[in-house]
Amino acid sequence: MTILVTGATGTVGRHIVSQLAEAGHSVRALTRDPGRASFPEGVEVVAGDLSVTDTLQAAFDGVTAVHLINFGGDDYAPLPNGQEIVDLARKAGVRRVTVLGGWDESTLEPALRAGGLPWTYIRPTEFMSNSLKWADAVRTEGAVHEPFGDATTALVHEADIAAVAATALVEDGHGGKIYGLTGPERLTTRDKVRLIGEALGREIPFVELTPEQAKERMAAEGTPQEMIDFLLDVFGNVPVEANIVNSVVFDVTGRAPRTFAQWAAENADSFR
Repeated sequence: MTILVTGATGTVGRHIVSQLAEAGHSVRALTRDPGRASFPEGVEVVAGDLSVTDTLQAAFDGVTAVHLINFGGDDYAPLPNGQEIVDLARKAGVRRVTVLGGWDESTLEPALRAGGLPWTYIRPTEFMSNSLKWADAVRTEGAVHEPFGDATTALVHEADIAAVAATALVEDGHGGKIYGLTGPERLTTRDKVRLIGEALGREIPFVELTPEQAKERMAAEGTPQEMIDFLLDVFGNVPVEANIVNSVVFDVTGRAPRTFAQWAAENADSFR
């Protein structure tokens, strides 16, 4: 059984590739730039762009399970070619599909729903790895400047997201499921900064910005206006329903989800 992982060099995809390979599965990793990819020994690397159907034929050849993302390209735009991807999967004889979803549906989801393939939709809340955005500030300024210090999320470790996907790719019983994933606890922005400081062995001051100050700073850094509006909206009005701690990671994988303190310890060098 060959498992195709798209988005293989991404935050979650690289963990899926590693976890499947370590478990002894045959893994094919799709990347736009194979020369820059680093995967475990034995992983087959193929070149292709998920948003360009003509580059995918070889990637799907002989595949029986596939992990998909619903966005592509440098701008993370929703996939325009979902139906073509589903057609390739059906022709290849794919029996299991997992989909890591962004905030909006692409053409992929309706094509999967209508295509008769057993698919599993994975919808995590905030990634713990999002906190890496503070790494430069911690290294150079020794502090974190952010709005919404009391905004609370049940953020989830990217390796746990991968573990749920990897399980659904190799086990029956997950078809048609929508897995909303959380970590084991709800944390405020202040909590996250404090825990990163504990991993470093020093206090990191948290300086709360007003939304207007945050908007001005992001604009000065070159952040697109659409992204600025999105970030201020999502963290100024955190969706409660996506941030109620649940047991999905444990229920699917049989192991407790990793804590943010664990993530901070694993990634402490990025903040030094």
